[in-house]
Amino acid sequence: MRIDILTLFPEMVERCLSESIVGRAREKGLFEAICHNIRDYTEDKHRRVDDTPYSERQGMLMQAEPIFRCHQAVKGSRDVHTIFVTPAGRPFNQKRAIELSKGKDIIIICGHYEGVDERVIEEIVDEEISVGDFVLTGGELPALCITDAVVRMIDGVLSRPDCYIDESHYAGLLEYPQYTRPEVWHGKRVPEVLLSGHHEKIAKWRYEQSLITTAKKRPDMLDGVSLSDGDAELIKGVFTNYGNTEKH
Repeated sequence: MRIDILTLFPEMVERCLSESIVGRAREKGLFEAICHNIRDYTEDKHRRVDDTPYSERQGMLMQAEPIFRCHQAVKGSRDVHTIFVTPAGRPFNQKRAIELSKGKDIIIICGHYEGVDERVIEEIVDEEISVGDFVLTGGELPALCITDAVVRMIDGVLSRPDCYIDESHYAGLLEYPQYTRPEVWHGKRVPEVLLSGHHEKIAKWRYEQSLITTAKKRPDMLDGVSLSDGDAELIKGVFTNYGNTEKH
């Protein structure tokens, strides 16, 4: 898979793509990631890529032409999936990350300032994605979030499938609590079942804890999960004991 990121800040994006699991996978050639400076595609002698909007709104808007020229040069004759990151987009989730990891090469366009000219979105973008209901100064951080989530799902990036199968959101539930040494810390003990070596009991505990954690922290997620009668009783007990209050 190849992921191209169109940005005004390629050095910022490049640094993140060179670190940790993503950086190592990139070095091994498990995927390609290339950053492109949109300023390289402007015809303005001062390398400007923005202008004032046709409205009374303050701020600057990225022009359509430099983005379009950059996209066309990067795309070439390839069949790609182009994403624009925006708070107005479709909410990103683990299911979409898995789908994208098995699909076409991806181009991600990072906006900045007050956004981009709507016409270039209409012209070249296949999908608009949001990483949350908040606003950032640019699309670089969302682009990195999407890249990281997608790359982790590529075969060979993680050592084993169970590295992500048990993780939050993969199977529709949040991940169970985890513990490491020491066995007792600040008077709190690791649950005895995890010290038992009994694999079936541990698996049962993990599943139940995933249900409990999801019910306490993200009950909305349970709407999409098929539950047995026993699961439903367990969750009912969580709501009875904890209610819907949040701990701050």
